[in-house]
Amino acid sequence: MVRLTVQLIAKSSNHLKMSRSESLQQYLKKLTHLNFSNKNIEDIDDLSMCKNLTVLYLYDNQISQICNLGFASNLTHLYMQNNNISHIENLSSLHKLSKLFLGGNSITVVEGLEELKSLKELHIEGQRLPRGEKLVFDPRSISSLSESLCILNISKNNIDEIWDMAPLKKLTHLFAADNQLQDIQELETVFGQWSQLHLLDLSRNPVSHKPKYRDRLITVCKILEDLDGKQINELSRQFLINWKTSKGAKKKLDDRKGQITNPVSTDFHMGPQHPFACDHTSSLSPSDYRRPGVKFRQDQIRADSRGGRSRRQNILVRSSRP
Repeated sequence: MVRLTVQLIAKSSNHLKMSRSESLQQYLKKLTHLNFSNKNIEDIDDLSMCKNLTVLYLYDNQISQICNLGFASNLTHLYMQNNNISHIENLSSLHKLSKLFLGGNSITVVEGLEELKSLKELHIEGQRLPRGEKLVFDPRSISSLSESLCILNISKNNIDEIWDMAPLKKLTHLFAADNQLQDIQELETVFGQWSQLHLLDLSRNPVSHKPKYRDRLITVCKILEDLDGKQINELSRQFLINWKTSKGAKKKLDDRKGQITNPVSTDFHMGPQHPFACDHTSSLSPSDYRRPGVKFRQDQIRADSRGGRSRRQNILVRSSRP
């Protein structure tokens, strides 16, 4: 088992060159960058003497647990990709950490990032997940990163939805290639909230084969410069935005026209009224029926095309004889 210890650091070539002029303690105190990548390291020992460490390279090793980094309050960059890490833990004291690289491990849940208020980049692509599982996100960590995270790499993680990432409104770059995203409306809803998104990679997702996929995302992402590795022409974007605006205006106009109908009064008993719905013969007085030379005939008035019952109407006719 290879452990990263101060003794192992002391054996590094840089210290050997400086060993005649300074002690190990002085050397470790001055150390800001430490590179022990691809050294078969399995564990991290107490490195509290390296108080000014800002960048730590531990990628391509056999590390199974993130531990003993509580001393590194000045650490800004941590590279631990391609190890055997299964949980994100023991990072709460790294308040200055701005870049975290954890790709190529065995992490199933993005968690334990609640105290990383300065984190700007999170690279967690290509996790070795159990068959049929996908990478999931703890809402507490996502909420904590909502005001700082700018770059997120979640490619190759079998992800099929991104609703949980909606609070990350400061994102400028999202790498989510080789996943299972397929709902274009979900993407439009979430990306529409990310007003600072400049680069987006969704290549080799099912959604990238949907009709108008590229046009729809370019329209909703107002300042997007690169989609799936292809630059976006500003003239093309403006054309699509104008086209969408025109289409929306036309739809509103059509909807408004559909709502405009001829006002038709409705009687509870007779239904829709037509010009002859009211029987004006009721205005005749009883004496009209007894007047000499006055006769009545009954004409049937048929309903017009709007429907109403056919009925008879008394028509006053004056006889030619006195």
